[in-house]
Amino acid sequence: VKDPITDPGKKSKKGRLTLEYENGKWTTVAEGKGAAGKDRLVEVFKDGKLLVDEKFDVIRKRSNGELLPATPLPSPSLAAIPDDIFNNIVMLSDSYKVTHHLQYPPGTTKVYSYFECRGGAYKDVCFFGLQYFLKKYMVGPVVTKAKIDDAETYYKIHFSHPTWGYDEKLFNRASWEYILNQKGGCLPVSIKAVPEGTVVPYKNVLFTMENTDDKCFWLTNYLETLLVQTWYPTTVCTQSREQKKII
Repeated sequence: VKDPITDPGKKSKKGRLTLEYENGKWTTVAEGKGAAGKDRLVEVFKDGKLLVDEKFDVIRKRSNGELLPATPLPSPSLAAIPDDIFNNIVMLSDSYKVTHHLQYPPGTTKVYSYFECRGGAYKDVCFFGLQYFLKKYMVGPVVTKAKIDDAETYYKIHFSHPTWGYDEKLFNRASWEYILNQKGGCLPVSIKAVPEGTVVPYKNVLFTMENTDDKCFWLTNYLETLLVQTWYPTTVCTQSREQKKII
């Protein structure tokens, strides 16, 4: 749990979260005390499969204030966008996260993280863009031996020291090979999110992520670097909505 003494606004919410809407008010309930039946967060991704595929006309209606439910796909999709040289999930993280697998407390099996807007120029946030990143980078068997090899080659250069050389423990090759061999290259995480286009006051949870395989506890926060890019389309959508209100 994050609780920096220099910035109380960054204090994390504890435990599992639900996002509930009642009597015209949105509330994030923490510490596992929420009511599952009232939770507006919907599972949109699990173990490499896209579970919800929102259409733009529905997203626009939500941005105009309609509380439309998410529509799950009849059959979860494993269809992935073709690879390109810049689409290597093994390398789409901050370099300091590459060694985090060595720093978790012994016995760690589950890591649960969430995203929220802590504040800003507008009190409401129009959530948008997560689906794009899931489709482009995470759906289907995105981990391959070639990607693992490319990542290891790069990290050996990146982390090498002119005097001390390279420590083979830094890159978590064995765990990536576990995902490749035991999970068919699909990412063992579950993501729950508020339906795209929904307008929610800041300081509320927008989506959560956790690993679905105890051996892959390290993966949850490894993916933060990629999914934090959701802030760009969310910011554009939020500002566009405010400008539309003025016009």
